[in-house]
Amino acid sequence: MPLPRPRLLPSVRHPVLLGAGLLIAAAPAFADPSPALDRFSFSVGGFNADPKISASFGTAYGALQTGDIKPGRVTMPRISADVLLGDSQGISFDYYRYKRDYSGGVANTTSLGPFGTLNTFGNADLSTKLDFAKLSYKWWIGSGNTVLGLGAGAAYYRATLGASALASVNGQIGTLSQSSSDNAVAPLLEIGVRHAITPDLRLFADASGVWKNGGRFHGNIYNASAGVEWFPVKNVGVVLAYGVTNIDLTRNNDFADTRLKVKLQGPSAFLKARF
Repeated sequence: MPLPRPRLLPSVRHPVLLGAGLLIAAAPAFADPSPALDRFSFSVGGFNADPKISASFGTAYGALQTGDIKPGRVTMPRISADVLLGDSQGISFDYYRYKRDYSGGVANTTSLGPFGTLNTFGNADLSTKLDFAKLSYKWWIGSGNTVLGLGAGAAYYRATLGASALASVNGQIGTLSQSSSDNAVAPLLEIGVRHAITPDLRLFADASGVWKNGGRFHGNIYNASAGVEWFPVKNVGVVLAYGVTNIDLTRNNDFADTRLKVKLQGPSAFLKARF
């Protein structure tokens, strides 16, 4: 017996092109900044992560919970850009997309009070997708080989979740199918450190946090990474880093909440151009 499927919210396009366009707005020429910073830089690469997923899908019959799932490594495309305004301020943009499907065993029992129980068993199909983009204004403290950056801005994120499983409600067996999609804009804070061993060999560490309380779609996203930049030629280099991202998003439904928790950790590699 097929069970009812909730409505999806309409999708919206992510603002990657808009963010990139704002960054390309020309910065006037000034004296040379710290050797740890660039006037303009653009990076393209990937984040090879080992994800850990936990999801709870609200349905009219109770919550479908996946428990902790490790679907295997995934490489996520990522782009970033930075523009320096003057010698101590700048604009930073970052975008990545996480997308992963999983099919495996799920066993879950949820009490529905006087209405009985919801039992899910056998294999379940799970699909997750997250688009994340952030745009921030940064203040760089220091002018030597080491600088500290403080940033504030906004982040846009859009999560899409889907699941289907074999289930029984009060002894009646059927396919439980659930999909949910939503997006939000939330405030962002960042902190970073840059150190130039030489102008062509630099170290960095970054951390950022996004959070949104209230509203139908809310949660938090935290990122931390550290790595090295090496420029074998003046304007083109490679970036190697290791990072951790924690995602915890909730969408409030009329009958039960839908929640996605993802932990991503692993190495990143980028090709970087600077001017």
